[in-house]
Amino acid sequence: MASLSSFVTLVILIVGGIFVHEIEAVPRSFFVFGDSLVDNGNNNYLATTARADAPPYGIDYAPTHRPTGRFSNGYNIPDLISQRLGAEPTLPYLSPELTGQRLLVGANFASAGIGILNDTGIQFVNIIRMYRQYEYFQEYQNRLSALIGASQAKARVNQALVLITVGGNDFVNNYYLVPYSARSRQYPLPEYVKFLISEYQKLLQKLYDLGARRVIVTGTGPMGCVPSEIAQRGVNGQCSTEIQRAASLFNPQLETMLKALNRKLGRDVFIAANTGKTHLNFIRNPGQYGFKTSKVACCGQGPYNGLGLCTQLSNLCSNREVYAFWDAFHPSEKANRLIVNDIWSGTQAYMSPMNLSTILALDATT
Repeated sequence: MASLSSFVTLVILIVGGIFVHEIEAVPRSFFVFGDSLVDNGNNNYLATTARADAPPYGIDYAPTHRPTGRFSNGYNIPDLISQRLGAEPTLPYLSPELTGQRLLVGANFASAGIGILNDTGIQFVNIIRMYRQYEYFQEYQNRLSALIGASQAKARVNQALVLITVGGNDFVNNYYLVPYSARSRQYPLPEYVKFLISEYQKLLQKLYDLGARRVIVTGTGPMGCVPSEIAQRGVNGQCSTEIQRAASLFNPQLETMLKALNRKLGRDVFIAANTGKTHLNFIRNPGQYGFKTSKVACCGQGPYNGLGLCTQLSNLCSNREVYAFWDAFHPSEKANRLIVNDIWSGTQAYMSPMNLSTILALDATT
């Protein structure tokens, strides 16, 4: 009996050692929160119109070339960051495949249509609002604890990289959704922006309370320059000045808020990613970045292909590499690569207080 007991103990130690080694071999976990710019397919599992699960979405997504729920012709920003981390793409939290060892990779909680505010995107009905994304994050941590133990789970969450992209919909799918919207009657634009920033600060503090210690926070893109807004509100093919004004108010205040939050916490938890600046670079000088156009969407209909959804009946460009926008709202994969290049190695004009490569180098020494 003693020898059998020793043998069982030895097997447990060996298997346990292999499992711990596998955990150590997995790159740091990656968690994603936000809207359609970073949704990897959660909305596929929901009864909502805010979904990208039909062709031609995913036409360039390797290796399947089929729609995945990403609002892109191929990879989106989280995918490209995962590649930089040397990790496989995060699975949508609602995916039934997110089990076992795959939990160690992290999870994507993002949901197309959502905003900072709970009343943003009400027209899409069944979407995962921010408070619910956080509830799923807590649920995820319980599942991870059951897999590897509470202390290791806590350590992986603390050591993880987090990306959050939210805010654009609070303008285009709330404040400016219809003339005289409830929010536009409640607040003049400058006051609305201040309100959004204060609500966003609460969300970020909650994320810290849930264990996040390295969080890349993207600003809004040039919302007034997307094909949808050029088609509906632009004059002579120019960006919508009013919605660009909203972005010009929101992004600097977001960066100021992040700096204040870091000072309060006594550490550089929140990293401001000025993705709007990257976007504006290739909107203003598309040819410099190999684009033929930054006004017309690759997939869509109407002026600038900016009206309605991208469907199998839409106009579809033959070469996605020369279009800055895939559909009426979302960047093409090539544009996403340019954005991630600046997240990875951009100067402080793009990443404050440091870029992602610096974060990884710094964290590797601590």
